[in-house]
Amino acid sequence: MTLPDIPLSPAGSDRTFQVDLRGLVDLLSHHLYSSPRVYLRELMQNAVDALTARRRLEPAAPAHAFGIRLYADGSVVRVEDDGVGLTEGDVHTFLATIGRSSKRAEKIAEQRADFIGQFGIGLLSCFLVADEIHVLSRSASTPEAPAVEWRGRGDGSYTVRTLPASARPRPGTTVTLTPRSDAGEWTRPAQVHTLARHFGSLLRHPVTFDDGTGGPGAPVNPEPAPWARTYPTPGARSRALAAYGAEVFGFTPLDTIELDLPAVGLKGIACVLPEAVPAGRRHGHRVHVKGMLLSEQAEEILPEWAFFVRCVVDAESLRPTASRESLYEDDTLAAVRDALAERLRAWIARAAASDPDLLARFLQAHHLAVKSLAVHDDEILRMLLPWLPFETTDGHSTLDEFARTHRTVLVTSSVEEFRQVAAIASAAGLGVVNGGYTYDRELVHRLPEIRPEVSVADLDPATLTAHLDPVDRETELAAAAYLALARDALAVFDCDVALRTFQPASAPALLMDSREARHERTRSQLAREQEGGVWGDILGALRQEAPRAQLILNQLNPLVRTAVAIDEPELARTSAEALYGQAAMLSRRPLRPAESSLINRSFLDLLAHALRKDS
Repeated sequence: MTLPDIPLSPAGSDRTFQVDLRGLVDLLSHHLYSSPRVYLRELMQNAVDALTARRRLEPAAPAHAFGIRLYADGSVVRVEDDGVGLTEGDVHTFLATIGRSSKRAEKIAEQRADFIGQFGIGLLSCFLVADEIHVLSRSASTPEAPAVEWRGRGDGSYTVRTLPASARPRPGTTVTLTPRSDAGEWTRPAQVHTLARHFGSLLRHPVTFDDGTGGPGAPVNPEPAPWARTYPTPGARSRALAAYGAEVFGFTPLDTIELDLPAVGLKGIACVLPEAVPAGRRHGHRVHVKGMLLSEQAEEILPEWAFFVRCVVDAESLRPTASRESLYEDDTLAAVRDALAERLRAWIARAAASDPDLLARFLQAHHLAVKSLAVHDDEILRMLLPWLPFETTDGHSTLDEFARTHRTVLVTSSVEEFRQVAAIASAAGLGVVNGGYTYDRELVHRLPEIRPEVSVADLDPATLTAHLDPVDRETELAAAAYLALARDALAVFDCDVALRTFQPASAPALLMDSREARHERTRSQLAREQEGGVWGDILGALRQEAPRAQLILNQLNPLVRTAVAIDEPELARTSAEALYGQAAMLSRRPLRPAESSLINRSFLDLLAHALRKDS
């Protein structure tokens, strides 16, 4: 097979990339923008930036001299502004060159922080809903320049022509789209109005919308942001901010926290959620940049522990990503995140100092968030640790209340360990806190920093066993044969068996077996199985004396007193297995397959024995 001759360019000759505009638009729609609806945001953003540039030319003009007008009647969508406008040269430079932005031009590069956009692809988003973009513009910076018309098409072609001044009597720009038939969802008049309010409700320039029915244009942003308004009293301000938070987020805030960072021009509110949220679930926050909505799901504006609030903010100096739907992670954003975190800490401190009712309602809903903060924040720890709720042998209690009755506080390492010992420890007068939940064990160990008179220690099985009363020697000797059979039956679980008396008498047995002990026994077993191999040497070096589980039978329980008197060896073994299985289930830890099998077998054996006895 012979390849055809292909003419080659001279060595070293330069060529220009050819851009498939339809392919580029497809890339934008599927990978850069979240939805075709962003076309209106991009048009409004361009209009706002044009107004910003116009304001630089005419700083003495009245505040509302320049504005934005939107029009949609079902057949066209039009966005008109009184901005700086474009000359014919600007049109060739900025509209016909993909990737070029007037806001990147050298003459204003040092001032581009005043503009929302920093990427020259925004106008292309219009091709998501239309096959042709019509731009009519007249420059305010060059008043003698004629009006200029640019038509761009989805196939990559465009035309430019100049028009007499009468075609556009005043400076500014009008962008007109003729929507495709499949874009009606985003270009119907009601939808355009909704999108305009969604994206532009906090814009500082007046924006109006006309649906073509002949009525006056409806204001899109009739009032400034709620935090920028004046109110007759602090109470009225607080109620207005709470009402705005409820309107934006759909819930009545427990409280609202005003946010103000002058260094980056950030203002807004944080709304405290009235109900608890799952740990680690981060809510998105509503972020505006220079009044234009950037994102409703900006998680990065607050630290992870602040999942008890949702924020709506407007900032001057935060940097959008290329899609303008999230924030660029840079030093400025990191500084803003730290500063906002400090505002939340200050609010918690203020509630702790002056509003105990609010603090109680907040902690009831969001104690987990505060615990995560207290672990790393000594000030919050000192302020709030005594008031945080924990699960204890006295029920759910604050550490402050618990420490009043227990000068020695014991803390478990897992939820299952707490559930194993809670009833017995309570009856024995021991003060035990469940340390199995996130942050709890670490925080309880820091209690002496706040209450020096209190000591804290991890619960050791030996500590609890020491508080269980031994049986008398005669009872111990009478039960010796049964205990020996029970130990033999449970040897497969590395479990010892002992006889004690403890309350409550309704508890027949207590299984003392920590997660760490089970892991150590599993590792020891693996080392024995691998003995002589490489893994055996490694595991053998790590192996410690494997702690054994302990099944403690309660002599005060009638069932146990009956069991230890059994003189039939097989029935005695079966009863010991049944007592072990019941104690394992009461611990609420996951059962191993061998334990599940033992429980089933012992139940069936006891049932068979009962049936034989009755027959």
